Amino acid sequence: MLVKEYRICMPLTTEEYRVGQLYTISKHSHQESEKGEGVEVVKNEPHEDPVHGPGQFTEKRVHLSSKLPSWARAVTPRIFYITEKAWNYYPYTITGEPGQGCSFLPKFSIYIETKYEDNCGDSENIFHSDKILGDHEVSFLDIAFDEIPERYYRSLEDPRFFSSAKTGRGPLREGWRQHTKPIMCSYKLVSVKFEVWGLQTRVEQFVHKVIRDILLIGHRQAFAWVDEWCDMSLEEVRAFETQMQVATNQKLGSQHP
Repeated sequence: MLVKEYRICMPLTTEEYRVGQLYTISKHSHQESEKGEGVEVVKNEPHEDPVHGPGQFTEKRVHLSSKLPSWARAVTPRIFYITEKAWNYYPYTITGEPGQGCSFLPKFSIYIETKYEDNCGDSENIFHSDKILGDHEVSFLDIAFDEIPERYYRSLEDPRFFSSAKTGRGPLREGWRQHTKPIMCSYKLVSVKFEVWGLQTRVEQFVHKVIRDILLIGHRQAFAWVDEWCDMSLEEVRAFETQMQVATNQKLGSQHP
């Protein structure tokens, strides 16, 4: 199992990010569905946890066929998706179930714990996790200056050049995390496990690379789209989320019966 902690800062408050995250995931998933990829929502319902309190449970099918490298496509079905279960007790979320494998690849699993705080990523041992033995790698992701794959680059979504008309935030300059206000951080503890001899290290490293790219792209979009969602209430963005889910499911349902 390969465990890494990612810390992604944003020029937002945690309350703002709560709305921005829901908006961005919904819009991005719908855009991806135009290409036959994207996220199909199976369940999205309130959930009560005895420890974390009220939250939201979602179950999704993440269609990935075209995103797999050739060596992975050779051992997976033509129509490939993974089932993602998530529990959102904002500002704490869980994605995946410990030890729960993918239906097509039972020895493969991803488990992510996320915490959101109003700081620049300087909280140490925020997860207090007893599930991890020894040290794990901590990686700071910079939405403005870390590279993303060229095929995902959009100049309008580049934080180095984007300026928000409604909030006055941006563009982001070198060292922005040290002097930008407001600022918040997404702390993500990501565990990837693929227990197949001869492929374990290669697959686990590849999956972490994909997750890193997804985190960078998603957070860049959340900031670049801030003028689209910053006036929304939580109720309004939930309504938008439902609207996008219906449209995305219809699109993917026609392509993946």
